[in-house]
This record gives sequence, C-alpha cells and structure tokens, in this order.
Amino acid sequence: MYSRRRGGNLGLFLLLSQLFHVGFENIPPVTLMTMALNIFLYLSPIQPLMNVCINVQETWNRNDWKRLFFSPFHHADDWHLYFNMVSMLYKGIRLEQRIGSNWFAFMLSVFSVMTGIIYLLLETILAELMEDQSYKMQCAVGFSGVLFALKVVNSYYNPGGLTYVMGIPVWEQYACWAELVAIHLIAPGSSFVGHLSGIIVGLIYINGPLKQLMQICAGSSGYRASRNDAASNTERHDYTGGMTEEEQLEEAIRASLDDDSRDR
Repeated sequence: MYSRRRGGNLGLFLLLSQLFHVGFENIPPVTLMTMALNIFLYLSPIQPLMNVCINVQETWNRNDWKRLFFSPFHHADDWHLYFNMVSMLYKGIRLEQRIGSNWFAFMLSVFSVMTGIIYLLLETILAELMEDQSYKMQCAVGFSGVLFALKVVNSYYNPGGLTYVMGIPVWEQYACWAELVAIHLIAPGSSFVGHLSGIIVGLIYINGPLKQLMQICAGSSGYRASRNDAASNTERHDYTGGMTEEEQLEEAIRASLDDDSRDR
C-alpha cells in the first residue's frame, strides 16, 4: 500500500494527459485546485504515509488529529492518484457547475473531515463487535471516501437514470452501493470501510442534518441554488458530452492511453 512511484509514474503521466485532453479552461476552479493539491502532495507529501494515514489507534487514541485533515489528500501510489483524480475531474465538473464554486469548496472541506470521522467510528464499532483490535490499526489514505460522498450527492441531483457498474445496468440511486461491492471485489486491498464512510456522509447530507448545519455555519438561512439548479435534472454539461459518470471515466482512461501510445 505504501510503495511509491512504481512504474515510472505512468499513472501521474496519464492523469496530466487527461487534464490536457479535457482542457484546463474547461475545469471549474475548485475542482482544478483540489486536483492540483492532491498531485502536489503526492509529489511532495507532508510526511511519510504512515504518519498521515488515518486509523483509530493513532488518530483517536493518541490524539493525532492532523491525520484527519491530511489523509484524504495523500495517495499510496500513482495509480491510486490517477483513478481518484479522474473520478474527481468528472464529478467536480458536474457538481461545481451545478451548486457553485463557493458551496462546492465548503462541501469538499466538510466531506473530507466527515468521512474521516465516520471511518473512525465504524472501525471502532467493528473492533468492539468482532472483538478484534486490529480494526483500530487499519490505516487509510486517499480521496475515494470523499468521492463516494460526492457520488451520492450527484445521484441526488440526477435521479432515475441508468448507469453501468462493471457492465451491469444499475439505477443511479443504487450505483454507489454497487460500486462499493464491485471495487472491494476487484481491489480487495482498498478500504471498504473508507468507501462506506463516504456513502454515509453523502446520505447524511442529502437526507440528514448535515446540509442544514452547513447552511447555518455558512450564515445562510437557506440553500441558494445556482442558475444550473433551475435547469432540468436531465441537462448534461458540455464537458461531459452527455455521458454517464462511468462512461466518462472509461473515456478518460481510453483517451489517456491513446495519448500515451501516440507519444511513444
């Protein structure tokens, strides 16, 4: 999990290729800055991964709370960074244009911390239920928990449509659960609890009190919808070409690989 820069940073190269393919001018500012921060911290981590990854033992029991803030923005290797940031690219393009840059930035900040808190709670509960203290030692890094939360919110704004998970058609509102299982099956080393934490945070936002609490903290008496919110839920942004999120990710990977082969 902690081996860095394997394969000559091919994942990082493909990510940069994809950014040029989409065009920096087409990427909303908060999305672009978030991706830039993740790339920068991959190249120049604040501390070694073992000192920033989040787990119950170090974060909660030893009060090392900086891990709560650092862990989402560090990645284990270049492919971990690539898949998370390509997913962030298309989720960010859709959501930031819809809800506005200021609220999207606030959402990312809150989700980054909340996914960590939920992760600590779930691992503590598992340790007690299973009577296995190793759950408190499991360390996680990466932005995927936040991405799962964003997927829940994105599904809320685009309800009713069909998407595809590993080639299987799934209703949009259930796609996050299908992806949770699928990713765990094809990548057993990924953090199931971390991804589940993101889904829970997304559900608390759309169905629970989180959105209202954020509005209060932001000094707003009610959520101010952007002009995109007034548009039809079926409207797709020009950047996405009308594709579903999974189709966008597949196209991104295909385009990156095509660019790489042309450069050789």
